[in-house]
Amino acid sequence: MIITDDIIYVGVNDHEIDLFEGQYIVPKGMAYNSYVIKDEKTAVLDTVDVRFGEEWLANIDKALGGNAPDYLIINHMEPDHSANILKFLEKYPKATLVGNAKTFTIMGQFYPNAPAFEKLEVKDGETLSLGMHTLSFTFAPMVHWPEVMVTYDATDKVLFSADAFGKFGALDIEDKWECEARRYYIGIVGKYGVQVQKLLKALAGLDVQIICPLHGPVLTEDLKHYIDLYDTWSSYQPEESGVFIAYASIYGHTKEAAEKLGKLLEDKGLKVVISDLAREDMAECVEDAFRYDRLVLASVTYNGGIFPCMETFINNLTERNFQNRKVAIIENGTWGPAAARTIKNMFEKSKDLTFCENTVTLKSALNADSEAALKKLAEEL
Repeated sequence: MIITDDIIYVGVNDHEIDLFEGQYIVPKGMAYNSYVIKDEKTAVLDTVDVRFGEEWLANIDKALGGNAPDYLIINHMEPDHSANILKFLEKYPKATLVGNAKTFTIMGQFYPNAPAFEKLEVKDGETLSLGMHTLSFTFAPMVHWPEVMVTYDATDKVLFSADAFGKFGALDIEDKWECEARRYYIGIVGKYGVQVQKLLKALAGLDVQIICPLHGPVLTEDLKHYIDLYDTWSSYQPEESGVFIAYASIYGHTKEAAEKLGKLLEDKGLKVVISDLAREDMAECVEDAFRYDRLVLASVTYNGGIFPCMETFINNLTERNFQNRKVAIIENGTWGPAAARTIKNMFEKSKDLTFCENTVTLKSALNADSEAALKKLAEEL
């Protein structure tokens, strides 16, 4: 893939993977992106997953016409992007590795027996001239590892954005960017909204016309759309007006209440999304909770608390700083309903959440009183 006259894509597609980072379902595979800049000095930006080292090196060889690169720029040391550093050094022993102090600390942890190599340790804001192309390095700690930096090519106005602006999915499958980019962001980077905001502010003065992430497609058009979404996600603002109803039900009565509430809300013209936490992809459910401005949690009482999948779901939300939403609760308990109290306690440290005044309590199954409470809750939402 030719990105500009001097920048070539040399990454790979992975259709063998089932779980990314050991937990995220990726039915459309993954892309591990790497790039070459051709100039008086040539630079490779990042490596790829360990299983694709030979394919990646062949791509570099083809892009450079058999010539050896001068630099390997390491924007991120996570193994899906750094696993082939030693293989690179084996083939190109005279190349210089470019990174920051934390880059080389983490590299030493992954590769304690690495051979001697030339390194260029850069500081935040420093530049590197390749000839016509001048690269500048902006540190982006905790987006989403502490050593992360992004690289900006002032000549072609290209931002090599590390994991920022990435998405799930291989590049040889056509797929709408927003859904899988949102799931990727919320799942992997979502905890670090403050750090993403700092990076966006640091990049605001750059004339960026192309974004080259380490996962997902190269972004070349309507960049404001992608940047605005990142601003929304990282500031924990709802992306859309709507209600996400997440339920955990054993014998179907809590599910029935959740679905009846959904129908009441739809009849009032609201967008409603309903998910069964026990059966649906947890990452998708977390994504939807962050996507909409209202959340309903419907859970049975279980062992004096809440059903395990609901507990996992809420832990996922609080870990990622869930905030700026209205939250409603439907609880069920045959002899001692405790779900509402448990849920509120789990959000005790969360900021800027508004709990609905109306909590719906079922004792085993819906009855006239709980049906009336559902209608009140629908009105409040």
